[in-house]
Amino acid sequence: MKVVKTLWATLFAMGLLLSVVSCKDGGTDGKGKAVTITVEVFDRGTDGGKTDPVNNEWTKWIKEKLLKDEGIAVEFVPIPRWEETQALNNLMAAGNPPDVCLTYTQELIAQYRDLGGLFDMGPYIDSPVLADLKAFLGPDPALPGRDMIRRFEDPKTKLVYAVPARRMNTANRNMFIRKDWLDTLGLPVPGTTEAFFQTLLAFKQEKPGGQNTIPFGMGSNLAYEVQPICYAFIEPDLSLKERWINLVVDRHFLLPGYKEGVRFMNRMYNEGLIDPNFVLIKSEEERWNPVRAGSVGTFAVDWDKIYRENDHIFSDLKKNIPDAELIACDPITSPDGVTRKLKYDSAGVFMFIPKTAKNPEAALRYINWLARYENYHFLQIGKEGINHDIVNDIPKIKVAAGPWIQNSPQNIDYTLTINGLDLADPELTLRGLASGYPWPVAMIENAYNIAMTHAEADPIIPVTLSVAGAYTQTIIDKGNVLLAQSITCKPADFDAVWEAGIQEWLSSGAKAIIDERREQFYQP
Repeated sequence: MKVVKTLWATLFAMGLLLSVVSCKDGGTDGKGKAVTITVEVFDRGTDGGKTDPVNNEWTKWIKEKLLKDEGIAVEFVPIPRWEETQALNNLMAAGNPPDVCLTYTQELIAQYRDLGGLFDMGPYIDSPVLADLKAFLGPDPALPGRDMIRRFEDPKTKLVYAVPARRMNTANRNMFIRKDWLDTLGLPVPGTTEAFFQTLLAFKQEKPGGQNTIPFGMGSNLAYEVQPICYAFIEPDLSLKERWINLVVDRHFLLPGYKEGVRFMNRMYNEGLIDPNFVLIKSEEERWNPVRAGSVGTFAVDWDKIYRENDHIFSDLKKNIPDAELIACDPITSPDGVTRKLKYDSAGVFMFIPKTAKNPEAALRYINWLARYENYHFLQIGKEGINHDIVNDIPKIKVAAGPWIQNSPQNIDYTLTINGLDLADPELTLRGLASGYPWPVAMIENAYNIAMTHAEADPIIPVTLSVAGAYTQTIIDKGNVLLAQSITCKPADFDAVWEAGIQEWLSSGAKAIIDERREQFYQP
């Protein structure tokens, strides 16, 4: 493992050096031509009518308006959404990453920072170059007295190697259940963990979805698939220090109680309640086709994913089974009897500029341009009559057919500086959010309210961490193996399998991460 990391660091440094040597100062050719920058965009594939992420009506609009407003030409670089870490690693090591990059993984930013690969945005924070972004992000809800644009500012050096997006909606994940199955079997919506388990047993025994009934469906991205269940098992009265120190690459494995959540899922698996092929499921289509076909009774997913028309999960289910009814439910109770769950941090995706950028100021100006309401507002709601209709003075989002389809909700892959709808007024925004789905408003409101009930975000301590970056992908991969083995082993072997997996996980980098966090912790 150490040899692999050292080799990667060497390749990274060589790529960085070659790229910097080949760059031209200033970013123009001296003849008045527009500065050209490259920008990362997530590639989510083209299933479901999605368009080429780097060549569609939205990218054309951005290119034309950005050139007019800022004199900047932009080219988009596709990065596979679910392989983003490895893809960025490869590009950074080769010395040719996009000028504007994004990631949801803070540890990745720390890794590139420590290898000397990132541009310092600090001198621009209070300048006109980032004035719109600073005003838009505003104060940091997680760190009172601090502007959100400074979320990643080193408290000692004042260097800033990344800036966050503003997350308008912090709802995270939900459990969903086939209400029509419950009605057929004369069962209530489960409201406790044990009632949930007994409901799954009834699904298995009665097979309301036919011979291929799957009581609980999930895929192989396990840290997220199991979150709504396992997170609820964490002891609720842990100190800030214990929670923060033991948070490893967004994994909660070491928090007291989490193991019991995995044990509960092991019980589910050994009773035949979980899709036995879950570890083999890799693609989005494989994950959701059984739900669309009507054979899955319950599952966990992003709080609104089944209602998004570009994913067509619920709509396809209704086409196949017109009487099918999927509703959000809240059955997993914490040790104190409360249905505790995780919500998102107020900071969304993180944007950074590699040191290889030929004109970093132009890259910053692009990010700042995206923070202007007129720009992100159009990208979010699009054209009236095509992407939205005005209903009671509120833009009601609808799915476009053809070239104006949005590949991601509210075009978050292009807006970058904002996650979630913003209509400038909080009340209008909430109404717009609920009305932006082709389903009854009450259904969406119910899902949102459940996702936010007793929800809490992971704690934030403003310190500079370095260790996790080099281990990020290993931690993710080893964590998925740990969960898969622990869920599928025999109940009598669970403790031994879990402990062996945890020790392997710790020795693969988690312990070094925890040690650094323990050393750096302070009570803010």
